[in-house]
Amino acid sequence: MNINELIGKTLKCAERHGDDRIEFETTDGDIYELYHLQDCCESVSIESIVGDLVDLVGHPILIAEEVSNDEYANNFKHEYEPESCTWTFYKLATIKGYVDIRWFGESNGYYSESVDFAKTKSANKES
Repeated sequence: MNINELIGKTLKCAERHGDDRIEFETTDGDIYELYHLQDCCESVSIESIVGDLVDLVGHPILIAEEVSNDEYANNFKHEYEPESCTWTFYKLATIKGYVDIRWFGESNGYYSESVDFAKTKSANKES
């Protein structure tokens, strides 16, 4: 699933849960998550959030995109140099504001450094 699924939807809530999960709840009851399931020999976490997640609530999402690189970062600032690293940016905006969520993944090159986006709960459509 791609994060652009959020375009046109209005969020009821956007919450960060630690360094490895952000949950988005829509006004129609759907719940989506940005997350990474950790494995051995790799680490993927939220490095920063520029903007306020609250600005994504109450207005339709106008921009929802993912930008990523899987090349070595020139200004690497961690304790040791990994064999592989990936920066992934999620850019979300409403008429109220813009949020840029930056994830950083590193590994020995064998394990995934990607961030997952999934619908974890669908709204009940029964009448």
